[in-house]
Amino acid sequence: MFLAKVVGNVVATIKDPALAGKKILIVQPVNQNGEARGEKLLALDSVGAGAGETVYCCRGREASFPWLPGEVPTETSIVAIVDRVNVGNHEP
Repeated sequence: MFLAKVVGNVVATIKDPALAGKKILIVQPVNQNGEARGEKLLALDSVGAGAGETVYCCRGREASFPWLPGEVPTETSIVAIVDRVNVGNHEP
């Protein structure tokens, strides 16, 4: 699991039927201070996130769990919208 910032969205007129009605967003992984790290990824949105929001993402098999008992073909999902990050006894 990792923190990321939503930086864009994907529009697909033809996609797997299991993805119908689901939003695909572009996310930039970030560190605890909100600084970019690594490459951007596509993530399936399960919480209604929007542009510029910091989100919590899940990768791997668990990324499809928000849609159980359905099966959704995804490698990365947004599972939470982050209000703030506390590191130790202070906020970055």
